[in-house]
Amino acid sequence: MWWQHRPVITKESFVRRPTVLLFDIDGTLITLGGVGRRAFERTFDLVHGRPDACRQLRFDGMTDRGVTRLVLESIGLAATEDAISRILDTYLVELVEELKRSPRENFRVYAGVQEAVQAARASGAAVGLGTGNIQAGARLKLEQVDLYRYFDFGGFGDDHELRVEILRRGSERGAARLGQPLEACRVVVIGDTPKDVDAARGIGAEMIGVGTASFSAEQLRAHGATHAFDDLTAPGALAALLAD
Repeated sequence: MWWQHRPVITKESFVRRPTVLLFDIDGTLITLGGVGRRAFERTFDLVHGRPDACRQLRFDGMTDRGVTRLVLESIGLAATEDAISRILDTYLVELVEELKRSPRENFRVYAGVQEAVQAARASGAAVGLGTGNIQAGARLKLEQVDLYRYFDFGGFGDDHELRVEILRRGSERGAARLGQPLEACRVVVIGDTPKDVDAARGIGAEMIGVGTASFSAEQLRAHGATHAFDDLTAPGALAALLAD
């Protein structure tokens, strides 16, 4: 009879729009107890004799190149490419040392992150990073908690000082991995600061805010996040991440 030949309709039967997911790192995926800030402070002490150089600067949502430029200028130095490169090269060395000396109990993956990333990969999405960290620093941080292996590409602080341009590069790389034109892709940024919201909107992406660091879900929603949750275990968070 006719109903014996009807196809079985499952969730996988529907064609999912190609999706690029870009995750921020610090405050979104993990916390490492401030190792990045301490590495920058130690760097400016070693290179310029200024252990106090970063004291007035909030790092939330900043990029490594942006931090470097602002701190150099704040202590009266020209933020040339050579000056920035010298700081970032030293920073990587100091980051390794900070990671070695920091208590492991200070390294934490936020609730729901591993499950969300694994579900996203299983869905066929291109799962990458959209971070102000330079790539080598991103790898060092995420390898401490065995997360780096889940991310196949990204936009990084090496690409640009501005977060919006970092996300643009990440979204282009994600689309390329999917073999799709960028305009055919759904792009979603996952972050924890208003700067993440602004940068996502700057490239026309959706934005999922997580209130896991200095800003609450309510603050991120009020700033313009498409969705915002206390963390990725909250009801609706995974659906928002994977929805077409």
